[in-house]
Formats: sequence, C-alpha cells, structure tokens
Amino acid sequence: MIRYAIIGLGAWGHCYADIIRKLPEVTLTAVVTGNPDTVNNIRTEYPNVTVVADYHELLQINDWDVAVVAVPNHLHFQIGLDVLNTGKHLLMEKPLALTAEDSDTLFRTAIEKGLHLTVGHQFRLSSLWGKIKELIDSDQIGVPKYAFIELSRNPYRTGENGWRYDKKQVGNWILEEPIHFFDLACWYFESFGKPVSIYASANTSLSTDKELYDNLSVIVHFSNGSHAVIAQTLAAFEHHQSVKVTGTKGSLWAGWSGVIDRTRHPSFFLKISDGNNVREINIEKPAGELFELEEQIIRMNLVIEGKAKNPCTGSDGCQAVTLSIAAQKSAQTGTLIEL
Repeated sequence: MIRYAIIGLGAWGHCYADIIRKLPEVTLTAVVTGNPDTVNNIRTEYPNVTVVADYHELLQINDWDVAVVAVPNHLHFQIGLDVLNTGKHLLMEKPLALTAEDSDTLFRTAIEKGLHLTVGHQFRLSSLWGKIKELIDSDQIGVPKYAFIELSRNPYRTGENGWRYDKKQVGNWILEEPIHFFDLACWYFESFGKPVSIYASANTSLSTDKELYDNLSVIVHFSNGSHAVIAQTLAAFEHHQSVKVTGTKGSLWAGWSGVIDRTRHPSFFLKISDGNNVREINIEKPAGELFELEEQIIRMNLVIEGKAKNPCTGSDGCQAVTLSIAAQKSAQTGTLIEL
C-alpha cells in the first residue's frame, strides 16, 4: 500500500485527501496545513493522520512515500526540491514552478535521485480529452493541422488569503489554467516535436493588476506548419470548455459544461467527421476535474509500481511552464516569441 502525504490542505488539497482516503490501494498518512490555527480542526477531520503546520516537520517523518504538493504557486519549487532531496516521489500540482529554470531543476533532480515526478496536468487522464488523443494517434482524422482549445468561465476563486490575485504568489494567470491547454496542444501534436513560436494577445477587466489577464488568445506554431489556438475568458459565467481539431482526413469537436469546474454532474460530448458523415463518440466514464484527480492518484500508484507510463513527466511540466511564460511575454510586448 502506497502512503501519501499532502502538503497544502486548501480546497484542492481537500479534494486530493478525500480521494486518497476512499481508494483501497493507498493510504493517507500525513497532511501539512499552512494555517497553524486550523491544525486542531484538521486533526479532528483526519483522526488517523499525522497533521503538522510546517512541511519541514513532515520531512523528518518517514511513514510516507509520495508527497502531493497543492500550495500556492510561488511555493512549488522549494517544497518540491526539498521533497525530492528527502528521497520521496512527488506529485506536483501545476505549474511545476514559476520559472523555466526552477522547473528544469526539479525535473533533473528527480532523474538524479531515481524518483518519480508527475505534474498535475490531469486533462491527460480525462475520459473526454484523452479520447481525442486516442483518435488522433489512431489516424482517425489524418495529420492534425489545427487545434482550437477554448475556455469560458466564472472568475477565478481567490484562494486562501487571496493568493491567486497576488502576482508575487500566483506568478501570472496563464500559469493557472491556460497552462493546461498548452499541455493539451503539445500532447495532441507531440509527433511534430516541440513548438517553435508563440504569439499572444491579452487584456484584463481588473483595476488592481493589469498583468493578471482574464481575456487571453494565443497562437502556438509547430515546425510542420500546424498550429493551435488557445483562448480563455474569466469574465463569463459557469464553466464551458471546447476543443476542436482538424486534420487531413477529418475533424472532431468536443465540449464540456458545468455550473462550476468541480461539478460531478457535467454535460459533455465528442463528435467526429470524415468530411461527409458526423458521428458521436460514446464516452463511457464521466469527465471532469474530480474524476481525473482520482485517475491521477491511481496512475501515480501504477507508475511507482512500474506498471504504467508516467502520464505527465517533469519534462512535460517544464514545456508547459516555458510556453506560459513565453505567452505572458508576448502579451506584454506585442511580439512573436521564438522558442
């Protein structure tokens, strides 16, 4: 049985904890809450789990195998590095770090230590978005030439103590959700190698920080001439995501909708066309963040046991951070960024 520790017990950390506690093949042995005032409450909520207020205390405890890091973005690098240097496997929420250099350090440290580092780009484990990858790889639409990945949603939650609206802590908002879409585009087009350039345009309705973009449009170019368009608005309502991919033999269109992103009752669909006929693809498992989070823990176990491939490696996480930072730079300068 693989033993998990969770560093960061905010809303997302609680989601991880609830899933780990219900899976039979894993156990939750320790949690770190950043708020000392809540330690006693957390101990009541998790009576059989070690609860500490400082992750350094966790590093002195040896009854865990994997750390799930779900803290504000600016803390990812140092905590992740300390976990790896302790000799433990790491499941890091996105972004891997706030800079490409720090992301690369985590990636290389995991390799040097012989440890597993998985980045929380859970869309790769989605029954819906993952089915698109299967269809592309099985040549159902030919060579993919264009992808459109778009999200329209409510404004972001503030996060504990408002960290998500603090640029020093969040880095930028492209590192929050569009980073997932960069990862999806690179995953869908991975046979073409790494992206070669990126161009972004963005603005915000915020009066406090003009660099926290809530309206974003990006074009990512690949070496074979294919490109992906990524768009997001945080100034809309509910949570609606769409992906369209066109290829040399056909095209597909998928959509997901929910009142909120963490709903267990979404609506979703996937259609494919060969240019003449359109058919709907049956998606057997429900799609959504909470379902994908469960798949992520299950897959992490299999990776550690040597029974499955890492769904999102440190290298993948580095690439997503690099693209996010390049998009931010392009939006600020109005220029095309060569990668």
